[in-house]
Amino acid sequence: MRRTSRLGPAERAAAWAALDGGQVDVLVIGGGVTGAGAALDAVTRGLSTALVEGRDFASGTSSRSSKLLHGGLRYLEQMDFQLVREALRERDLQLQRLAPHLVRPVSFLYPLTHHGWERLYVGAGLALYDVMGGARALPRHRHLTRTGARALAPALRRGALVGGIRYYDAQCDDARHTLTLARTAAAYGALVRSSTEVVGFVKEGGRIVAAELRDTETGECCTVHTGVVVNATGVWTDEVQRLADSRGEFKVRASKGIHLVVPRDRISSETGIILRTEKSVLFVIPWGEHWIVGTTDDDWHYAKAHPAASRTDIDYVLSHVNEVLSVPLTVDDISGVYAGLRPLLSGEEEVTSQLSREHAISRSPRGMVSVAGGKYTTYRVMARDAIDAAVVELGKHAPRCVTDSIPLLGADGYHALANQCDALGASLGLPRWRVEHLLGRYGSLLHEVLDPVSDDPRWLEPVPGAGSYLLAEIRYAATHEGALHLDDVLTRRTRISIETSHRGLDSMKQVAGVLADALGWDDDAMTREIGAYDARVAAERASQEQTDDENAIARRLVAPDNRRTMVDR
Repeated sequence: MRRTSRLGPAERAAAWAALDGGQVDVLVIGGGVTGAGAALDAVTRGLSTALVEGRDFASGTSSRSSKLLHGGLRYLEQMDFQLVREALRERDLQLQRLAPHLVRPVSFLYPLTHHGWERLYVGAGLALYDVMGGARALPRHRHLTRTGARALAPALRRGALVGGIRYYDAQCDDARHTLTLARTAAAYGALVRSSTEVVGFVKEGGRIVAAELRDTETGECCTVHTGVVVNATGVWTDEVQRLADSRGEFKVRASKGIHLVVPRDRISSETGIILRTEKSVLFVIPWGEHWIVGTTDDDWHYAKAHPAASRTDIDYVLSHVNEVLSVPLTVDDISGVYAGLRPLLSGEEEVTSQLSREHAISRSPRGMVSVAGGKYTTYRVMARDAIDAAVVELGKHAPRCVTDSIPLLGADGYHALANQCDALGASLGLPRWRVEHLLGRYGSLLHEVLDPVSDDPRWLEPVPGAGSYLLAEIRYAATHEGALHLDDVLTRRTRISIETSHRGLDSMKQVAGVLADALGWDDDAMTREIGAYDARVAAERASQEQTDDENAIARRLVAPDNRRTMVDR
């Protein structure tokens, strides 16, 4: 099996040829963080592996999270100590060993609103949080007076707190982390392909022995034979089980969470902030030159590929954060809005915020393992448990999981390059902040991204309308990172769609021009891509102007997508 971390057009064609009539031990369906993690786990155990995704890598939940790797204080309060301990262990593993270039510490201020008991209660919880994992990789929590808390976060109203506690967690760009996982799996020999939809299964004696695949770009179909299928499709778990003529052993319930992105200067603070709400918690999270504010927690019963934020959702988040800010945020302050769906294991009548974030494994029907639930932080554990079950289903010996010791692409050599940041900047003619930005996205793959610069210095030019990104990054997204569409680049390879008030519209023509050169688009293809992206932004903005009642219509509108996927059929 060919080994390459590059996911360009040539590698895409080679993967299709290998899948067509081929045989793999493990076929993983779903290019989110759990599916990518499962593919890496399987291939590094010596199992021949393929990973297919019907749309783009991380195009569902795994690009629309709060961007945090954390234990979850609310789960600690719910006495779910096992989940918190497991998540904190995984957080530290990512920080220290697996992805130090992609994962970084982030501090939060917990404002106290009552004297006495609250400080003791929250302080005891955070002390336990430290003991269960946080103290090894991150600083311990620290108690603050009201004056000390407001010195860290001057944006807070004096009357909104009587003191505070500062603690640490971690964050990452979820889409980039997931993509890097998939590329790491490819580097170890997995066949990795996006825009490749599973449209049916072949059974013998009631057991799945093959999957029918469809290229959503061309409409071509093929059949790949497999020892076991791993269904890691998140909120689409039930649909895949039905496609396999199985009721499954559990059900997945989609919970919608929305986030607002606002410029950094709109909230004066040196730290993130965590607030209680009547439903859950609200985070104000540092994000480069922005803040991410969210989230909500509501059932979603509409098109899963296109979760929509409503004006009601936006007003809810603004109203809660404005309760503590001295200068309230308004709709005009918002640069971007995104909505995502959490795949929760369904209970009976619980509200979504009370459903379990534990994960579950199913081995029904024969030849298929389904994994669902969990949270982004624990993806590696979910993947390990899924492949453990897949090995049993295969009926063959395989070594134990080793992904706890396998750094993701770009991790090796990252710390040395970070120490050489000034020298790198001088050699490339780039300011320090730019080199730091690139290292935080690519790690030691930095030189691979900038390789074309030696032949054409124009690749060092910033993207029009989104100056924190370089044209070289746009080209790299197409040649190495599997981007096939304008939306892939503006929404996931970069975060231009949420980090700019124009939502990427001022950048799309120039970005499309770079992609056309790399992917061989003609003028008609460029026009379609630009039109589809323009319409997508218009649909999202229209949805965000609707109240929940009015938004019932908007939620059924499918945003334009150049992939001919049947995922929501």
